[in-house]
Amino acid sequence: MSGLGPVAWPPPPIRTERLVLRGSEARDRPSFLELLASAEVHTYLGGPQSVDDLPEVPERWPGSFVVELDGAMIGQVLLRRATGTRRPAAVGRVDLGYLFLPRAWGSGYATEACAAALDWFDRALPGEPVVLFTRSANVASMRLAAKLGFTEVERFEAWGAEQWLGERISR
Repeated sequence: MSGLGPVAWPPPPIRTERLVLRGSEARDRPSFLELLASAEVHTYLGGPQSVDDLPEVPERWPGSFVVELDGAMIGQVLLRRATGTRRPAAVGRVDLGYLFLPRAWGSGYATEACAAALDWFDRALPGEPVVLFTRSANVASMRLAAKLGFTEVERFEAWGAEQWLGERISR
């Protein structure tokens, strides 16, 4: 996956009713460590990731938003160009991804943050479609995809489970 190309980054912080979306900062490192090492967060993503090589200041690249609630990072929303996928419908398109700490689950933060990031994206790159991959067994992610306006393109087998690919056309 790579960046979004010619967009100014980082944009001014994006404020929603409850959240702030912004670029990463050094103070976010402990939350990134927790997010990447969490078995719960990575249930449908192949298991926790190694945090040994996480830099002091997490990478800042176009489309990578820290999601903040009351001054603390609770998650991350990613918009990045799909490059290494074997799904022809996704190649070259922007892929929406998100990770939230378990304590932030069930409060609608992912919906609020992803919707705000997609609104930003629609202004930055109007008319460009966005894709979303998830395991079809991930009920919460499937619900979120529907709320955000993604429609099914295909289902396929990968990584030992059925996957879902949806698409959303920029407004």
